[in-house]
Amino acid sequence: MNYTLAVLLAYAAVMFGATVLMTKKEGNVEKFCVGNRDIGWGVSALSIAATWIWAPALFTSTENAYTKGFAGLFWFLVPNVLCLILFIPFAKRIREEMPEGITLSGYMHEKYQSGSVKKIYLFQLGALSALSTGVQLLAGSKILSMLTGIPFATMTMIMAVIAFSYSQFSGIRASILTDTIQMVFMLAASIGFVAYGVKNGGGLETLLTGLRGATGDAGCLFSASGLEIFLGFGLPTTIGLISGPFGDQCFWQRAFCVRKEGIGRAFLIGALLFGIVPLSMGIIGFIGAGMGYAAEDTGIINFELICALFPSWAMTPFLAMVISGLLSTVDSNLCAVSSLAMDIFQEKTLGKTKLSMLFLLAAGIAIANIPGLTVTHLFLMYGTLRASTLLPTVLILKGVRLTPQGIVAGIISAMLIGLPVFGYGNIKGIAIYKTVGSLLTVILSGTVALALSRKREVDRG
Repeated sequence: MNYTLAVLLAYAAVMFGATVLMTKKEGNVEKFCVGNRDIGWGVSALSIAATWIWAPALFTSTENAYTKGFAGLFWFLVPNVLCLILFIPFAKRIREEMPEGITLSGYMHEKYQSGSVKKIYLFQLGALSALSTGVQLLAGSKILSMLTGIPFATMTMIMAVIAFSYSQFSGIRASILTDTIQMVFMLAASIGFVAYGVKNGGGLETLLTGLRGATGDAGCLFSASGLEIFLGFGLPTTIGLISGPFGDQCFWQRAFCVRKEGIGRAFLIGALLFGIVPLSMGIIGFIGAGMGYAAEDTGIINFELICALFPSWAMTPFLAMVISGLLSTVDSNLCAVSSLAMDIFQEKTLGKTKLSMLFLLAAGIAIANIPGLTVTHLFLMYGTLRASTLLPTVLILKGVRLTPQGIVAGIISAMLIGLPVFGYGNIKGIAIYKTVGSLLTVILSGTVALALSRKREVDRG
């Protein structure tokens, strides 16, 4: 049997076996989504970190370090960690206001009693889950298909089935348990790769040389090249990442799951644990750049460097790490969309929640199989989609009075104006369009919501 396929099957067996042995099959639909709301902060931190380790954390971090040097990795890593820390007071606030909540869209509906507000949030959260699932399946299947010889489309379905197999058993408890196992392994593997890579890849001298990237001019944030990287990648990435948890049901769901007094610690420790993995992958990219390695495909440069610099056995933990990182996000997305089903269907049953999981996987498989789509393009696109609800969500949780009409108009204007501008710049590779599009997406949603809400108050007054 092909060893890559053996790793994949072993992963599936471990995750499914651990779920069956260590959790019970859940028959209550609310507990399927949020458990008993008393999960400890330690395992929650590991779950939050694993959920945030998606395809870009494993691949884009190495690609940016290799191609864009220190500046590229900085603008990817720092906002990634910072966003989870900035999310803490808002996670505490929503739990305080809605102790029995499940979803962000449900909170918005209860606060405004508006079907339109609920639907616009459901659209954003659901679309994000589909795009996120698509990018995980795209990144993982690209490598696994190449190594096993199994057709790409078939591999996307295999990965989807594996994630569904254990997620449907006990819902959020299965996701958090498997996230914990996955994260412990990813931490051990990433630290091991860095130690071996530095020792056998030319030492610290090669690493320091690689800080300038493959082009040799990206070692400083404020150089001409560094500023170009900031405008073309750093700014839109920062906007997308800072808004990340705010526009992702996975994290609101965990805010409702963890024991109330442990929310802050869970997200803070989760952010720090997460940072270890993309930092480690970035260091591998620096080593490759420092030694002058010529990449065949920068999108999977970490895979190429593991093949070139490490002994053959190292591919086994690397593949297990990749599978863990990608499917931890897929299973979290499955649990997120199952909770969103509580806001979609009047009849709240486990059958409906599990059906929503299957719909999500079908959408993710379809997205992953779009010809010519790349991980980085898709990452930037759905990062900007998340930004469309950032300011309205922050303003509402900070106690600012907005009207339902203002909220809906603000989010729709951001999606109809900001997203197309960003999408054009993303496809054409034009930095200024990406920057303007990402800024428009954030600013329009908040300013339009505030302006229309104030106007309505004046009209009433």
